[in-house]
Amino acid sequence: MTSVFCGIDWATDHHDIALLDETGTLLAKLRIDDSPQGLTQLLDLLARHGDNPDTPIPVAIETSHGLLVACLRATGRPIYVINPLTAARYRDRYALSRKKSDHLDAKVLAHILRTDPAEHRPLPADSHLAQAITVLARAQQDAVWDRVQTGNRLRSHLREYFPAFLTVFRHFREGLASPVCRALLAAAPTPTQAAQLARPQLRAILKKAGRQREITGEVERLHGLLREPQMHQPPLVEQAMGTKTLALLRQINAECASADELEAAVVDAFTAHEDAEIITSFPGLGHLTGARALSELGNDHTRFATARALNAYAGSAPITRSSGRKTTVLARHIKNQRLGLLS
Repeated sequence: MTSVFCGIDWATDHHDIALLDETGTLLAKLRIDDSPQGLTQLLDLLARHGDNPDTPIPVAIETSHGLLVACLRATGRPIYVINPLTAARYRDRYALSRKKSDHLDAKVLAHILRTDPAEHRPLPADSHLAQAITVLARAQQDAVWDRVQTGNRLRSHLREYFPAFLTVFRHFREGLASPVCRALLAAAPTPTQAAQLARPQLRAILKKAGRQREITGEVERLHGLLREPQMHQPPLVEQAMGTKTLALLRQINAECASADELEAAVVDAFTAHEDAEIITSFPGLGHLTGARALSELGNDHTRFATARALNAYAGSAPITRSSGRKTTVLARHIKNQRLGLLS
């Protein structure tokens, strides 16, 4: 059992270090910059206070990301990620005046490890492949969210001057992000231009967007709907709105391309993982959704001791509040939000 505890107050360009012994006495403090030299200073400081491969000094920090955390994980030491809200609650135990400083925050984090190590979990020992899947899966999900947000902005903008375009493509599963919709909008961003599209032009647009079947019927449908009478903005205003539409369209095209490229990378990385076959055997989990599940759960099979712990992490387990004769059961809002979307 270690008798030295390390707290690191993380910042963008520097980090404050505090080392405490088992009685809470401050052994050392240090401020390092975010550089290889700073990491060397930290490791030297830990070594001077008994750090070794057999009994590494545990570290408490408020983030699970960044190069500092990655390098500390490579040393094999337990790293405890403390929620900033939790750290703020602990701070009141050691500073009744409610003062705050980077050095005090580092001490508070070290005190948390000293007094309540069993109440906090160390970072799981995930493999490098699992960590790579986490990066790719989260990036792909972020790209999808960005695409949806830009699509909503584009839809709201089209309602102001070209609402007929929305009715033309309302049956498309992808909505405004569908290749046909984006290709047609790029060719005719205003209702005046759309009404002037001839059948050969519509056929060329559909083929360019990848449409292979029922092209003739779709050409006739578009040709009729885009020529239906509708209200118009003044010509100059309509043209300006069309220019804005093209700008939004460039954004959504880039986001669609990013989401597709990241999805391919996620699937390639996930299929190379040894747990991929097991994960995809569960109903409703394909390669992409399975990769998202793996990215949030990791592949450290000792991370969750019970099924209830996993349910609580995903937000599936309710919260029970009991006082006297009154018992209330509430939904759990503090959870892994990404994993909660899959449950």
